[in-house]
Amino acid sequence: MRRDHGQRRGQEAVLEARQQQGPGQWDFPGGSDGTASAYNAGDPGSISGLEKSSGEGSGTPLQYSCLENPTDGGACIQHVYGAQHPPFDPLVHGTLLKATPKVPTTPVKAKRVSTFQEFESNTSDAWDAGEDDDELLAMAAESLNTAVVMETAHRVLRNHSQQQGRSRPPGAPEPPAEPPEAPGGDLRLVKSVSESHASCPEGSASDAAPLQRSQSLPHAATVVLGGAPESSALSSSALSEREASRLDKFKHLLAGPNTDLEELRKLSWSGIPKPVRAITWKLLSGYLPANVDRRPATLQRKQKEYFAFIDHYYDSRNDEVHQDTYRQIHIDIPRMSPEALILQPKVTEIFERILFIWAIRHPASGYVQGINDLVTPFFVVFICEYIDDEEADSANISRVPEDALRNVEADTYWCMSRLLDGIQDNYTFAQPGIQMKVKMLEELVSRIDEQVHRHLGQHEVRYLQFTFRWMNNLLTRELPLRCTVRLWDTYQSEPEGFANFHLYVCAAFLVRWRKEILEERDFQELLLFLQNLPTAHWGDEDVSLLLAEAYRLKFAFADAPNHYKK
Repeated sequence: MRRDHGQRRGQEAVLEARQQQGPGQWDFPGGSDGTASAYNAGDPGSISGLEKSSGEGSGTPLQYSCLENPTDGGACIQHVYGAQHPPFDPLVHGTLLKATPKVPTTPVKAKRVSTFQEFESNTSDAWDAGEDDDELLAMAAESLNTAVVMETAHRVLRNHSQQQGRSRPPGAPEPPAEPPEAPGGDLRLVKSVSESHASCPEGSASDAAPLQRSQSLPHAATVVLGGAPESSALSSSALSEREASRLDKFKHLLAGPNTDLEELRKLSWSGIPKPVRAITWKLLSGYLPANVDRRPATLQRKQKEYFAFIDHYYDSRNDEVHQDTYRQIHIDIPRMSPEALILQPKVTEIFERILFIWAIRHPASGYVQGINDLVTPFFVVFICEYIDDEEADSANISRVPEDALRNVEADTYWCMSRLLDGIQDNYTFAQPGIQMKVKMLEELVSRIDEQVHRHLGQHEVRYLQFTFRWMNNLLTRELPLRCTVRLWDTYQSEPEGFANFHLYVCAAFLVRWRKEILEERDFQELLLFLQNLPTAHWGDEDVSLLLAEAYRLKFAFADAPNHYKK
């Protein structure tokens, strides 16, 4: 009786206090209830003894009084002075909540459970708060497949489009309700709704409606999933603008009274526009001076000097001492490419004169097979100054004026001479320059791709068997002519590009085919592949990637020769 009387007085005291102080002031952190207060009080037996009746208590009046009052639903709180309140532990209290559910007096915001919710709260995109928010949040916490995600995204975008339609002024074009599907039905997971909205047709991106929260989407990086032609046209337009901008930079640099050759080299490394390529090559090779006023006199003097050599030496081509040299040149020229250009009689005569005069004036090396291929890029670039809208490798040279051909011939001779002055040890007796570069290439490849290096050795493929031509012809036989010209743009702008940078280009070129090399398991097939690499369809982009990789290798190894060694 005394215990029942004490319990009733305790309940009345608690209810009176709660009526005076109002609701919510007795709630402990973490949404604790009567069971939590017992736990917080440090009574281990109170957790497992929730089913006990009041008669089974330990004699403490307030310990189980909440559970005895069914009208409170277990929601009344018994404060225990001096108790600590650790965070609510769901592992411990999960079953307690089910046993004694509580209706909170104030709504509590759900804890963030996924990175998707953080992304949604930190970005301004089409995920507006709506009726489907709870469903989306619940789905985000699960592992979703692509179909579910796309279905949800479509539904949200439809709601978003409907909201736009309600706020669109009269006469505005109606955007599509759903984004277009990718060709072939390839639905890919979009990282954000901003990206999926950017994939809609251009009509929805150009709406004149005022920008709202749901409309503040990034339209700069528009990607049309189903519109390849429009994307190509856009890319082509951007490319032409870039080329026009680069051409303006070249013209501005070349128009000055004294051309800054260092700046010209930096600008030329990424390629030289066709209209200014000829004058740029002449400047970078050292054939023409940087001073504009001196260039006409230099051209006139050099052309006169070259044709003086012709008058003095060319008639000796049939002499016994020189006939072997001339015969070899005469045999090699028809083997050159492009045949449509080289086999024209005027072109053949020009190449014969250039090569024979160079061989006579450089007796230390004389003419060596492979030098003939180094004439073609210079001739093609310089002849482009006199032909309009024609491919130089198939142009009809007979339509070019005779004076222009004489200028091209002299310019080609002097620029080729400048190139060969830097790599002449490639063509002296036993060609020591090439032997050394092949050895350096072998050591470099063994460091950057040991698997390819070991694969070649296992099949007894020697580097000299396929890289000799790379060094001797400067890759002119491995690449189309258009790619060789682009490659030489960078060689001209690199310090000692033909002598040193070419080594790293060859290393990058070899590693470029590592997959195909590793797939070959036969000596003959492997060597045939390396001597006939499939580059017929290469373009400027392929060459640019090759040069970028070569520059990376040069940066890592050029100033650290010990890096060659293992």
